Formats: sequence, structure tokens, C-alpha cells
Amino acid sequence: MGNHGQTEGGGALSLLAGRHLRWYALWTHSQCEQLVRGQLDGRGFEVFLPTIGVWSWRAGVKHKIRRPLFPGYLFVRDELSGARYVELLKARGLVGVLGGQDGGPGEIPESEIDAIRTLVNAELPAAPYPYLQTGQRVRITDGPLAGVEGILVDRRAGKGFLVLSVNLFRRSVAVEVDIASAVAA
Repeated sequence: MGNHGQTEGGGALSLLAGRHLRWYALWTHSQCEQLVRGQLDGRGFEVFLPTIGVWSWRAGVKHKIRRPLFPGYLFVRDELSGARYVELLKARGLVGVLGGQDGGPGEIPESEIDAIRTLVNAELPAAPYPYLQTGQRVRITDGPLAGVEGILVDRRAGKGFLVLSVNLFRRSVAVEVDIASAVAA
């Protein structure tokens, strides 16, 4: 199921029922996202590694492969307190948990994770984009991204780019959308 970057480790969810679960961003060593995901999934953590399909040439043949949407980062949903936090930090290839303003682990809003998950599941071409904080915020009303909110930029000929951001680690991704399906959020 990891093919689309969807959450794995569903068996752990029943063990965590009733706990205060939040999303956190994990920073990994270069190209260690899969290694960290596999270890944490095996330890009962709910892990989300968003990936996108990209074309690659190998031995003169074009193949579509999956690459992390945010290289060097993945997400974990957990309570992250006490022994759970220590267990998480034992993962080989993990640099650390990104911090918030209070010095503790920085929480990521569920809405940001939901928007990224919708984009990954839609299988639309997406690409990294410079991090944005300003622009017209819109919600998509139609198609595979219906309900997703982001910042609309670069309008021309009825098309624009919808930029989705993870504010904690200041990364964005853009996908082309039809302007007719965007309404002010």
C-alpha cells in the first residue's frame, strides 16, 4: 500500500485509540525516508510518506518511479510523549522531529496533511514550489482536489497553480488547476 504514500501501520491505530494524536514532521538524512518509515511502521507508529510519480531513465528505458514529495521529510501521527518519543528517536536515518515555537515537537494541522494526502491520491503532476505565505487563498470545488485549500498563483488562460504548503518546515508543492473550479476560501 506504500505505493501511493498512504498511511501504513493501521494495526497500531487501535492501540492508540483515546490518546491525543497529532501530526509531526520528521527530518531524515538524505534519501533515508523509506528506511525511517519502515522502522517506525514496524514499531506501531502511524506514518505518512507522501510520494509522487516521476519519470526516470534506466538503461535507455523510461520508467515511472515514486519519489518523496518533500525529500528529507515524512510525517508521523502520534502522542509523542515519554517512551513513545524515545522509541521514535531510535530510528536509524532520523535526524529529528521538527520543533515548534515552544521548543517541543511542532504540530502540523490536520488540514495540511489532508490536503497533501488528497494531492498524492489524485495522481496529478505536482512539483516543488517556492514557499508562499501570501496570495489569494482558494478552495477547489470540482475534480480530484475538491475541498482542498491552497494559494492560487500564476493565472493565465483559465489555468493557475494551486500551492499547498507545510508551514512548519516551509515547503510547498504546486499543481495546475482549472480556475473555474476555484473559489475564494
